[in-house]
Amino acid sequence: MPTFCSTIARAGLAGAMLLAASPLALAAGELNLYSSRHYDTDDRLYSEFEDATGITINRIEGNADELIARMEAEGANSPADIFLTVDTVRLTRAKDLGLLQPVESDVLEAAIPAYLQDDNNQWFGFSQRSRILFYDKNDVENPPLTYQDLAKPEYAGKVCIRSSTNVYTQNIVAALIAHLGQDAVQDWATAVVGNFARDPQGGDTDQLRGIVSGECDIAMSNTYYFARAIRKPVDGLSDSLDMIGWVFPNQNDIGAHMNISGGGVAANAPNKENAIKFLEYLASEQAQQYFSAGNDEYPAVPGVGLAPSVAQLGIFRPDVIDLADIADNIGAAQTVLNEAGWK
Repeated sequence: MPTFCSTIARAGLAGAMLLAASPLALAAGELNLYSSRHYDTDDRLYSEFEDATGITINRIEGNADELIARMEAEGANSPADIFLTVDTVRLTRAKDLGLLQPVESDVLEAAIPAYLQDDNNQWFGFSQRSRILFYDKNDVENPPLTYQDLAKPEYAGKVCIRSSTNVYTQNIVAALIAHLGQDAVQDWATAVVGNFARDPQGGDTDQLRGIVSGECDIAMSNTYYFARAIRKPVDGLSDSLDMIGWVFPNQNDIGAHMNISGGGVAANAPNKENAIKFLEYLASEQAQQYFSAGNDEYPAVPGVGLAPSVAQLGIFRPDVIDLADIADNIGAAQTVLNEAGWK
């Protein structure tokens, strides 16, 4: 059975929206980065690119939906060169709105596995997080081993999970629809809602804290939130890691679901060559190692080593579904979530 390691080894907004491209945006040696990644550790990622290339990065950071709206409003005058975000949903939305353009790069084609690329090369995945199940080792003798198990009656009143509006929730449901069909996932989602310990609330770290507080016995979270608590103190979590166990689901069939962080070149990029250089840099071994060491993520490029905090979670089989298949089922996923009463 392939594991993660063996698999990768193989394979003021209203005013701002009216901003037109400035002369500086068109200057050689610059890159205008629109990013919804909110991690301080990315500062080093950017500074090392600047040092290596002499290209200055001008960063516009914000909520992904706001950045997409801004790029739409700016139109052909947009100074954006790169759109960088943390989920397939927003990358697909940006593509569908005509905000990205195809990229021809032998470097990216060679480095990034095909299933982590858009079919038209308008965006690429550069890091991954596995969305897995965590549980209270003191209270859960037989933890769920698959995503489907979350629907079992024995877990009634035990499950904590993100809201239906969260892109991580939409992604996992879309992936399950691609694998199992919409009718089966509708039944599953309805049963999972019946097993909620509380109405969905907060972020992934809050789901893990719910286990510590005793409000939840089982929680779904991306791996990097837990790995971060291994690497450095996280309030309300790091001191209680010993009580939390984890399961990489579906190891005998589809594998554990993977979320991505990815990016593409903006449709009207004034500095297109610099933008492609930046994407190629993100696929370099140096940058890939830093995604893992600096932000506890899994590299996208095969063969790159893992940070100790990430490696401690163990070897697993990932779901290598084509991300385009997930994107195609996002609408169906939202329908499923709404009909299930998933708040």
